[in-house]
Amino acid sequence: MPDLKCTVQTCTHNKQFLCDLDKIQVGGSDAKTPMETSCDSFQERTGDAYASGNYSNSYGDDITGSASDRSDVDCEATDCEYNDSCKCHAGKISVEGSDACQSEGTACATFTCKG
Repeated sequence: MPDLKCTVQTCTHNKQFLCDLDKIQVGGSDAKTPMETSCDSFQERTGDAYASGNYSNSYGDDITGSASDRSDVDCEATDCEYNDSCKCHAGKISVEGSDACQSEGTACATFTCKG
């Protein structure tokens, strides 16, 4: 189970740069670079505070689960050196895409192409 850090502040699951999901899905079955991957578990944060630009990366009123720095990661990026039978075995991973509006705006920054 990798140590997961997330900078996608626009995701509803992001709580103080941690994820409140027990498992995330990384997409990018044909990926050769980190930018060709995505966090398919991304769900855009909505609401009045977000729309006005006043959202913060904190627990606040948007508690949908308890956030953790440890998550299972199912990964479709079969060319990643950390992918073993569609499970991520990196010690630490970073999901990036601070201004994402959809999963395609996110990326697994830890992705490293085999070979």
